Amino acid sequence: MTQPPTAPPTSPPVQAVPPDGPGNGTAPVATGSTAPEPGEAALGSLGPPRRTAWSEGVQRVRTAASTEPGRLRAIGAVLAALLVLFGAVSAWQVSERVTAADAVVDHSQPLSADAAHIYRSLADADTSASSGFLAGGDEPRSERRRYEKDIREASELLAEAAANSGGSPTARRQIAILNRGLPVYTGLVESARADNRQGLPLGGAYLRYANEKMRGELLPAARKLYTAETRRLGGDLDEARSRPLLAVGCGVVALGALGWAQRRNYRRTNRVFNRGLLGATAAALALLVWLTAGHVWARSGLNESETTGARSLQALNEARIGTLQARGDENMTLVARGGGAAYEESYQKQMAKVAGNGAPVDKDGGEGGDQDGGKGGDQEGGERGGLLADAREVADDRTGRSAVEDAQRAVRTWQQRHKQARAEDDGGDYEDAVDRVIGAEDSTRESFDAVDDSLSRAAAHEQRQFEKAADAGRDWFDGLVAGALALAVLGAAAAVLGIGRRLAEYR
Repeated sequence: MTQPPTAPPTSPPVQAVPPDGPGNGTAPVATGSTAPEPGEAALGSLGPPRRTAWSEGVQRVRTAASTEPGRLRAIGAVLAALLVLFGAVSAWQVSERVTAADAVVDHSQPLSADAAHIYRSLADADTSASSGFLAGGDEPRSERRRYEKDIREASELLAEAAANSGGSPTARRQIAILNRGLPVYTGLVESARADNRQGLPLGGAYLRYANEKMRGELLPAARKLYTAETRRLGGDLDEARSRPLLAVGCGVVALGALGWAQRRNYRRTNRVFNRGLLGATAAALALLVWLTAGHVWARSGLNESETTGARSLQALNEARIGTLQARGDENMTLVARGGGAAYEESYQKQMAKVAGNGAPVDKDGGEGGDQDGGKGGDQEGGERGGLLADAREVADDRTGRSAVEDAQRAVRTWQQRHKQARAEDDGGDYEDAVDRVIGAEDSTRESFDAVDDSLSRAAAHEQRQFEKAADAGRDWFDGLVAGALALAVLGAAAAVLGIGRRLAEYR
């Protein structure tokens, strides 16, 4: 009897363990299978690594740039950015030049003029003090009032200079020296005046000490202050006249980009004009022309203010300083009573600087008048005619030249009268020599006043010339900052609209 075939052995059935329930702490396990190693399931379920946001953004830009709409959007963004950059840089550079031009007109030039005025006031005060001393105990009230006016003006101008000296350490240092030394000087002058009224010879010694204080400390400090303020004026002028090269460069780049964009548009669409891009080009071109022309005319006006005003004022200031020093030396020669050889030598040196080593140059360019002015050799004036010839040469019109010529004639008369005064003093006629120097008529004082009045008139004229030219130059900057920003924004908007018209064709 045969046996029935046996079934092949089979794997035991998989029994599922019921899920966790109350009181059951075992986890469901599939029997008959091998559990995966820790971490295998997690690793096996991960896809390719995800890219960063940056790389995805770059990829999107690349994809967009491969299409014409994407390229147009990029071109529009670049054009708008270039136009805005052009306007911003133009506004920035023009604003700097406006600030410098304002400083020239409102600060540095007035401060330079005030510094020169401080020097002249101090030198004139010293001259007035010596003139009053020569008059003896009965000092003329006009000389006393002139001295007090000079000291008061110098003190007031020093206070203003201290408030507006800014960050200049040189100016602050010289102002401090002047503020400390001026009360000492006035005290010495008052002591000399008091002793002179009593007929005491000690008064002359006090006045010499005061003169040494003025010449050795106060006037050098005032000269350094004037030099520092004049240097600041030159720096402000240079900054106001500097060319806005960066802004012009940005404008050229923006116009080049607009031209390229329109050429590209024409080649792809065969359309000659795009109104938006044309408007943007017009705005950029208008700003570039305004920027260039405005700067050229402003520079021209500021250059004129320097050549017709600032240089003339500097030459006149030097001439006035020289005449004041010569007048002070002339007075002190007599105050010293026989011991004034050093003062006389200084007088001759100062007059050589003022009038030159020969006669002043006449209006026809030749030499004229008396040949006794100066002792030759000292050429600090820069020309044979001296500082007055320099001032006449840089005067730009008839009014300025005429005033300087009047001063030259008065200097020649002064020199002749000085020779007569020296001859009388050397001959022992001291009283007549003093009268020849400080008298009301036919005296060197009269000649000095004529020189100073003429130079003062010339300086006032040149000051008006400077202010007129500088104001005209500064006015060319008016509205350019706001105009630059407005035109840049309009140009950027027009460029975006022009590109937007092209993009609309793809929708």
